[in-house]
Amino acid sequence: MNESILKNHPSLERATLGGGCFWCLEAVYQQISGVSAVVSGYAGGAMPNPDYESVCSGQTGHAEIVDVYFDPSVVSYRDLLEIFFVIHDPTTLNYQGNDHGTQYRSVIFTHSESQNTVAHEVVKELEDAKIYSKPVVTQIDIAPVIYPAEDYHQNYFRQHPGQGYCMAVVAPKLAKFRSKFQSLIAPEFK
Repeated sequence: MNESILKNHPSLERATLGGGCFWCLEAVYQQISGVSAVVSGYAGGAMPNPDYESVCSGQTGHAEIVDVYFDPSVVSYRDLLEIFFVIHDPTTLNYQGNDHGTQYRSVIFTHSESQNTVAHEVVKELEDAKIYSKPVVTQIDIAPVIYPAEDYHQNYFRQHPGQGYCMAVVAPKLAKFRSKFQSLIAPEFK
């Protein structure tokens, strides 16, 4: 599925990011101008074709990620990373809030040398500006094989806004994004 998006829309680029539960990141990135699709998935582990239960066990090495397909003439990769560093805590190793395990690590999987360069620049800028009181532990690696998550994880917040986790965790991250990045919100979400 993921590769067909790029094949059918050659002007799009792909950003792959993990910062805790993929439902949070998906809900945010779906509201950005220039983003055509967001696919929740798994990446970075050794097990082929993982499923949610195996990833949650912490034994696969995979992280929960989102694949963000975006038009770089509308929104830049740097913009996507700046949002990423606001909506999760990049200083906590293998957890976000109450979600613990390597599957919740902060990770950027890059798809080009340019993305790799920008990712390292943004992390250095954050550290130089001392935005956080602790060091940024975000892993930056070349994108491995990426596996889409099960269908019931796709568009999760849109389908379940009243679900407890969505109300307690996803909605506040979405509100934080909306308060800081008004200019990047797609018109249909304003």
